[in-house]
Amino acid sequence: MLLPVNKQRAPNPIHPEVNSSSGGKEMGLVYAEIELISGDDLVLHRRGFVKEDQIKRMKVNALVDTGAYMLVINEHIKEQLDLSVIEEQVFRLADESELRAEIVGPVEVRFENRSTTVRAAVLTGDVEVLLGSIPMEDLDVVIDPKQQRLMVNPESPYIARKHLK
Repeated sequence: MLLPVNKQRAPNPIHPEVNSSSGGKEMGLVYAEIELISGDDLVLHRRGFVKEDQIKRMKVNALVDTGAYMLVINEHIKEQLDLSVIEEQVFRLADESELRAEIVGPVEVRFENRSTTVRAAVLTGDVEVLLGSIPMEDLDVVIDPKQQRLMVNPESPYIARKHLK
């Protein structure tokens, strides 16, 4: 889980190690298949410079992490989608260590009938994708803890509902 460097988090007595070779049915963990799309390619397509079949996109199995703020991807995904570096930021990890990471984007995230455009933090190595609270809020999705799944908000199933105040 990533936190901005100046934010504190309540200690979590249960901190399971994540190694998701099983596809995501570990106790208490929720995974969702999301599609990640190059935001730059989408703009070029809308303007007629790129054909639809040339838009860089990929489906990934993301750990749904309400304790993380952002979308987190690995270097392989950054390269596959040809995402531009916007800046670098410092993040605090769940173990209280800090690291500097690239921020890339734009990335369009799609889940079922929802989409949002966000920036993503890039971590080195073979890290799994994290879907954080900011893109989840914008997608208007909720976690069903009994079924251990991400789902479209049942109170607004056809169109995302946003809070402006």
